[in-house]
Amino acid sequence: MSTEQILDIGRETIWVAAQIGAPSLASALVLGLVIAILQALTQIQEATVAFVPKLLGVVLALVVAMPWTLEVLRSFTIDLFGRIAQVPSVP
Repeated sequence: MSTEQILDIGRETIWVAAQIGAPSLASALVLGLVIAILQALTQIQEATVAFVPKLLGVVLALVVAMPWTLEVLRSFTIDLFGRIAQVPSVP
């Protein structure tokens, strides 16, 4: 396996990790901004007010994105195993 192929696999791995993490990170970002604005408007500075909605939002995003996430992981795994099968054996 050449260095270029290894770097390509590493690049694809990072891209898949970014794709998988994006839905939960995006929901946490949006909910965090909304909650921060509401806390600034109402002057309620309680940590649990921000924590619980973000936790529920991330869980909901993970549940909603689960079929897509599994499909991305499945296709990446199949591609990776196909590449491993093409590596010539070293005597």
